[in-house]
Amino acid sequence: MAAISMGKREEMDVLERLISSCRKCPLHMSRRRAVPGEGSLEARVMLVGEAPGEREDEEGRPFVGQAGRLLNEVLSGLGVSRGEVYITNVVKCRPPNNRDPEDAEVEACRPYLEKQIQIVAPRVVVALGRHSARLLLGYGGVRFRGIMQVRGRAYRVRIGGVDVDVVPTIHPAAALYNPRNRPLLVEDLRRALGRRGTDITDFL
Repeated sequence: MAAISMGKREEMDVLERLISSCRKCPLHMSRRRAVPGEGSLEARVMLVGEAPGEREDEEGRPFVGQAGRLLNEVLSGLGVSRGEVYITNVVKCRPPNNRDPEDAEVEACRPYLEKQIQIVAPRVVVALGRHSARLLLGYGGVRFRGIMQVRGRAYRVRIGGVDVDVVPTIHPAAALYNPRNRPLLVEDLRRALGRRGTDITDFL
């Protein structure tokens, strides 16, 4: 894996400070900590969820609650460590009571996600859940009719000047609530992580 350039790390540090002090929408008034994201800045795969939950709000890290543990388990089962990918959310602060993020909140955070994609420059962006899928597919003009209608396929889009394959899938929380959905999450992540070769660790 290539060494991380200082410029890339410095860019992300500046962006994370901006996110942590952001007051562009009302969510800053109820948050404990903003949750910028974490992972390898050289990752070829970025995972984008919807919004932080209670545990994420406490720790300032993405996907550290029950859904995060399931995500880690699935990644590990596919031979990928969490540190090999970059993980973030569409919205960087927890909506009250874990409600769905509102359109204005998504729009306020959109430039942050675009900049993260510019810095990391992944080949594949996995959209975890409907809010992430709707936003990311919108860059390619793809009409979103529901996560089950778009999941598991790769859509070529351009985000922040970076050409990426967006692969939508269900949110890990959906696999927790309904274990029958777990094979869908596993199948879609396998495809996203290994679609350019049979050895997904080579792809990462």
